[in-house]
Formats: sequence, C-alpha cells, structure tokens
Amino acid sequence: MSKKIILLVEDNPDDELLAIRALKKNNISNEVVVARDGVEALDYLFGTGAHAGRDMSEMPQIILLDLKLPKIDGLEVLRRLRNDQRTKLLPVVVLTSSKEEQDLTESYSLGANSYIRKPVNFVQFTEAIRQLGLYWLVLNESPPV
Repeated sequence: MSKKIILLVEDNPDDELLAIRALKKNNISNEVVVARDGVEALDYLFGTGAHAGRDMSEMPQIILLDLKLPKIDGLEVLRRLRNDQRTKLLPVVVLTSSKEEQDLTESYSLGANSYIRKPVNFVQFTEAIRQLGLYWLVLNESPPV
C-alpha cells in the first residue's frame, strides 16, 4: 500500500506551521511535503528541478493548495495539474484566505475538488483540518494514479 502523502502548498510560514500543528493535533500522521511557491509544487508533482529523480510512483493523496503564491499562483498550478495526464485526477483542496468570489469560481472551473477558506481562529482551523483529513484521507476513495 502506498503512503498517503499530503502536499501542502503554502508560502506563509505561520499558516504552514498552523496546518502541520492542526494535522498532528488531530492524529493525522501522514507525511507532509511542503512546497512554498507554485514552482516548487510543480517541480515536486512532475519530478523536475529540485525534485528531479523523485519516485514518481508516490503521488500525494491530497493537495492542499493556497492561491496567493509567489512565482506561480495557485490557480495556474491547478490549471497545469488538470492539463497533465499524470496529475489531472489528484484531489486538490484549495485552502486559502481569499474571500474573492472570482477565486472561488475560477478554482472550481479549473477542477478543484473543494474550496475551503482558512478560519482565522486556531480552534476553528484545527476542526477544519480534522474534517478535511477524515474525509480526504480516510473516507474518500481516490482514483488509481
């Protein structure tokens, strides 16, 4: 059975720490790979750049994708994922602080599986991560990669 890797694409160090802390607090012990910008996320997913030579048979079970990223934004990352046969079926949850309706609409039109606004309150954020982990890592049946 393959590892259920979580790819966290997040440029804000505080939000990264908060997400990892919330996962641990909820006993979600999956390996978390962190990409801090869109280029790093794409390099990881496609085995290029700093991730050249990575075992491409191990793809993330879920991608937690922020939208406001340096270098390449989250919407463009999502667009490229969905346009590539190797990654088009990977579950992507947009996890963002954006309240812009256009971001919500564009995320879904590009193939996001879910869109979650980051709660500001740590307790609410932790609960959101708990539910997200339960659904996407335990209950959801992912397509074979």
